[in-house]
Amino acid sequence: MSLKEWKQVIDVNLTGVFLVSQVAGRQMIKQKSGNIINIASMSGSIANFPQPQCAYNASKAGVILLTKSLASEWVQHNIRVNSISPGYMNTHLTAKGLQNPDYAQHWRTLTPMHRVGEPHELTGLVVFLASDASSYVTGSDILIDGGYTMR
Repeated sequence: MSLKEWKQVIDVNLTGVFLVSQVAGRQMIKQKSGNIINIASMSGSIANFPQPQCAYNASKAGVILLTKSLASEWVQHNIRVNSISPGYMNTHLTAKGLQNPDYAQHWRTLTPMHRVGEPHELTGLVVFLASDASSYVTGSDILIDGGYTMR
């Protein structure tokens, strides 16, 4: 991986989350409340294989710790900050990997549910975190990965 490729992934996945949080946080501090839900990945908690993706993993680990740090810093302003960490999902990002028999077989075999998730399966968790039902939840990263990381 070149330094240019590394920086591109870090800039999109981590710096992008920082910049959006910064803009949203300013407004939320003014209004004395808010709720931010960041999208991390199970890849922020594990090293995936067989695909090489060290920059992706590092960027998503950064999102998880940024989430916890912002939650700690902004709790005094009544702002909650959490992240969700999806596992392998059937999205445009994973389409190429799902077409690669080596990757797809590993992903499904190592996921106890033996399948990839569907984007709609994230909805309930996002609604929960966005609602008052989660009023005591902040600084959390919630895995939604078909059991992949429980091993």
